[in-house]
Amino acid sequence: MAFDGTWKIDRNENYDKFMEKMGINMVKRKLAAHDNLKLIITQEGNKFTVKESSTFRTAEIVFDLGVTFDYSLADGTELRGTWDLQGNKLVGKFKRVDNGNELNAVREIIGGELVQTYVYEGVEAKRIFKKE
Repeated sequence: MAFDGTWKIDRNENYDKFMEKMGINMVKRKLAAHDNLKLIITQEGNKFTVKESSTFRTAEIVFDLGVTFDYSLADGTELRGTWDLQGNKLVGKFKRVDNGNELNAVREIIGGELVQTYVYEGVEAKRIFKKE
């Protein structure tokens, strides 16, 4: 699958505004903007494993397409939702556990880069990764 591989953060678009809308304080936002995030993604059928490593934490997320699971963001925000494959895109639909607000995400390969697009309360951000 096209998502398989090791991906290193290259740049962000509107990420600070997105994190602000999520309620993340300024100090954490400044740190997160320079987190050196690396994703190692593997797919076996409908099962995905995403290993995240950054300046702040290391986590392994295992999920099956279409199956609801719980996930914690680096700042501790708890989410519940699913990832589904729609064409060539991984589409995530999540709800915050604390307030029920929706957080939507899309992962897609554009021009050889992994582009993660997030939308929360009308604010869109992108994190763009290059394959190692």
